[in-house]
Amino acid sequence: MKPFTLIRPSTLTAARDRVGGAPDKRVLRAGGIDLIDLLKEGIAGPDELVDLKAIKGADAEAMRAIAAEGGGWSIGALVTLAQIAESGLGDAHAVLREAAGSAATPGIRAAATIGGNLLQRPRCWYFRHQGLVCLKKGGDACLADGGENRSHAILGGGPCFIVHPSTLAVALVALAAELEIVGDAGTRTSPIDKLFALPRVSPMSEHTLAAGEVIRRIRLPAGAAGQRSVYEVAKARQSFDWPLAEVAASVVLEGGTIKSARIGLGHVAPVPWRAVQLEEALAGQTPSAELFARVAPLATAGARALGQNAYKIPLTQGLVRSALHRACGIAVPD
Repeated sequence: MKPFTLIRPSTLTAARDRVGGAPDKRVLRAGGIDLIDLLKEGIAGPDELVDLKAIKGADAEAMRAIAAEGGGWSIGALVTLAQIAESGLGDAHAVLREAAGSAATPGIRAAATIGGNLLQRPRCWYFRHQGLVCLKKGGDACLADGGENRSHAILGGGPCFIVHPSTLAVALVALAAELEIVGDAGTRTSPIDKLFALPRVSPMSEHTLAAGEVIRRIRLPAGAAGQRSVYEVAKARQSFDWPLAEVAASVVLEGGTIKSARIGLGHVAPVPWRAVQLEEALAGQTPSAELFARVAPLATAGARALGQNAYKIPLTQGLVRSALHRACGIAVPD
């Protein structure tokens, strides 16, 4: 690991200014869970770590708080996954609480922040191997395409086939969350979907933040009457393992029909993936096991399996059915 200097700024402005001029040599630290791995693996080698947890004052309060806000919620970027998992988020926003509680281990959840979770780097073993130069590290090709790819993308892949590692991002996509981002031009608001970039747009970076921009907080819109949200995940092991596939579903029921739905898919694409065709097929329909079985394949419409990950297609469809049954309060048939 390359030696570095720890910088502890007292304001968010000071932290941004420190990093903005030299983002390759100075990086922000929140919980530090992924960052420490990147340092040990030689993928990141900054001269300075700028510690966001040293910030004081109004910015610190905003970035550390979970607060009810106009029927919705404001969640600071430094709020930990454990805090979210133990929070009072109700049925409309329960998917975020469930997703946070499923991630990693209790020790990691106590340290990892939601902001860091959104911006963590891919866990692809080719990217993480210090001795390999894949496309994402400036090489000529994605080594997973034709290599060991059982954990890689079936949707939206190419020329790189990573899957986005953030579980919380999938839940936030289902909830139509917005980000409050602070940068040189002031404060801006962005839909969560706009934070992430496909490899064909940005092969070297997974997000769209400009140098010096920082997520200050995440806003969840007010829940609608009849809205329920749920999270479903499949893992090889239930503790301290990455998902094979995951589904976040938010459904609004009105008068016995599905008024609207938002479905996010995780660990199947380089970005948190919205199943738009599935959402459109559900709108206006009466929820039933037959409906869910019929429309679930739309979640993976356009999927392209690599050599070892075709299993993700039926797995994702099964998780979609389970999520819709739970969200609509319909028992799963035997």
